Amino acid sequence: MKKNLKKILAFGCAIVLAGSMTGCSSSSTAETTAAATEAAAETEAAEAEGTEAAEAEATGDTAEYNIAIVKQLDHASLDEIANAIEAELDALAAEKGVAIHYTTYSGQNDQTTLKQIGDQAIADGVDAVIPVATLAAQVMTVCAQDTETPVVYAAISDPEAAELTDISYVTGTSDALNTDYIMGMMQTINADIQKVGLLYSLSEANSATPIADAKAYLDQAGISYTEQTANTNDEVVTAASALIADGVDAIFTPTDNVIMAAELAIYEDLANAGIPHYTGADSFVRNGAFATCGVNYTDLGTETADLAYRAITEGMEGLEDYYLMDGGIITVNTETAETLGIDYSAFADMGELVEVETTED
Repeated sequence: MKKNLKKILAFGCAIVLAGSMTGCSSSSTAETTAAATEAAAETEAAEAEGTEAAEAEATGDTAEYNIAIVKQLDHASLDEIANAIEAELDALAAEKGVAIHYTTYSGQNDQTTLKQIGDQAIADGVDAVIPVATLAAQVMTVCAQDTETPVVYAAISDPEAAELTDISYVTGTSDALNTDYIMGMMQTINADIQKVGLLYSLSEANSATPIADAKAYLDQAGISYTEQTANTNDEVVTAASALIADGVDAIFTPTDNVIMAAELAIYEDLANAGIPHYTGADSFVRNGAFATCGVNYTDLGTETADLAYRAITEGMEGLEDYYLMDGGIITVNTETAETLGIDYSAFADMGELVEVETTED
């Protein structure tokens, strides 16, 4: 800018000097001076235009947004969702001609760590926070309450039970389970099922409603059940062993992040014992569980990113408390089915059937 100012001042002096010389010059000299002045003006205008364009390109008109993606912990389901969110934010940036900067964090399932991440993100002035899973969403909502920074959560099975509704700056996507449908899958495979094991964590708000729904269904069907709860990987292994010893015919786990994180440690023991593990998400099945009927987490992550972009660019007004993702996708682990000796072909009549093998992602 200083360089431009000097040019403008120099140009002004040239005009004054040209004016003073005109009075003692011939008309041809005056015309020459006028032509030179006009050329100088055109050159100056072109230089100024070029400078403004360069400045606009360097600093200028591209809208920029900063987003914090906060996973409750690292495991296959939440990783899949976070990866889908990142991919969609990149796609939106390219499509809309904007710059979207994001950083993905993991709270390691620790409330204190999550609070530190959330407080720092808000202090950094992010435009939105995308928490993945219930505890992360609850903590981020608290962190953002003073600034009312948009919190757009992903994969909350029961937003009402998690107390994430009726908050002006909070919305998100829900992967609420159709628990009755999964119970029906159990009976499709084993019409004479006698006892079901319920494996979940008391620390997961996601699990409360589907476990209650499962109990109500089993009571109505006259099927007995036994419960085992766990809050750490070691406890999950112990709880699974207890259900095997108890002689259950099948095990049900909802979209429980604690159990999901330990699935790789228990699936072989369950399969070798002849016990199919029905779960609330396809990521369990990719880590060795038998089957699920639920949402596609890549689709859910994509939808969540789109919702976050709307919240940032259009505001929260008019957005729903949450958006329920469509389910109906039955995912079966073919390796586990083979170990169990189960013919799962009947599932093809119940929904869209997806076959997967065990991975450790």
